[in-house]
Amino acid sequence: MASKEEIRSSHRAARSALPLAAQNTAAAGIASHGLAWASGLGRGRQGTFAAYLGVGAEPPTLPLLTALVEAGHRVLLPVCEPDIELSWVYWTPQSGFVRSRYAPIQEPVGERHGTEVMREATAIFLPATAVDFSGNRIGQGGGYYDKFLAALAAMSSASDGAEDMAADAVALPTAAVVYDTEVLPAGSIPAESFDRKVDTALTPGGIVRLGRSRPA
Repeated sequence: MASKEEIRSSHRAARSALPLAAQNTAAAGIASHGLAWASGLGRGRQGTFAAYLGVGAEPPTLPLLTALVEAGHRVLLPVCEPDIELSWVYWTPQSGFVRSRYAPIQEPVGERHGTEVMREATAIFLPATAVDFSGNRIGQGGGYYDKFLAALAAMSSASDGAEDMAADAVALPTAAVVYDTEVLPAGSIPAESFDRKVDTALTPGGIVRLGRSRPA
């Protein structure tokens, strides 16, 4: 089995070789399928979605973010903080961006909220360089989302025994945004104790349900 870093490096190289036309086509597919997934979760009601701005060779997500807002949903984007923490800012197409101090990303300008803001969220769109059908995910290697997802799981556990609504508010559906070729066979990605599985892959070609041994 290839290591996470080997898989990450291979996929980053393939992403960097994609022509602009292919990236634009991918952006449109991600926006269309992502909006459909979000709307299905909300059953036609407006929701709040944690997402991120794809930069560099990452799958483009700006059209998805814009489509979500235009459909009446709210969007939260991450800000990298010290100690590998994430805070979150509500984003609109009028929001400004600044270069992160801690990671190679663009971050939204605005009031920052802690992980507890996820109690208002409907689902999370996650960055990834690959996923497999077991639900394992490879991120960018910084550890921010591993720590965030662990904190989210801890919030969910702390809510056990409280009102059902509180528990449901932090047991959120997750979709990792990747290219179609980055959805790998089950067991392709090494899983470590701190890794958190994801439910779904959002690709330019559609929504892929994870957590099973092979494609349906």
